Amino acid sequence: MTIELTLPDMTCGHCAKTVTATVHQVDPAAQLKIDLPSHKIAIESNQPSQAFVAALTEEGYPPA
Repeated sequence: MTIELTLPDMTCGHCAKTVTATVHQVDPAAQLKIDLPSHKIAIESNQPSQAFVAALTEEGYPPA
């Protein structure tokens, strides 16, 4: 399933690396697409979206 989230605080390459690491902590097999200019990510995973939302929020990138 694809989970699409908007992360307003993801503004640079370092942010994108942190978001990628956080997503892979929840699901190491997740496929991730990042659109930095629009602050959007698309996660392809079988894990529940709440798991990603909680992890990203804890890391400082709460989805809008």
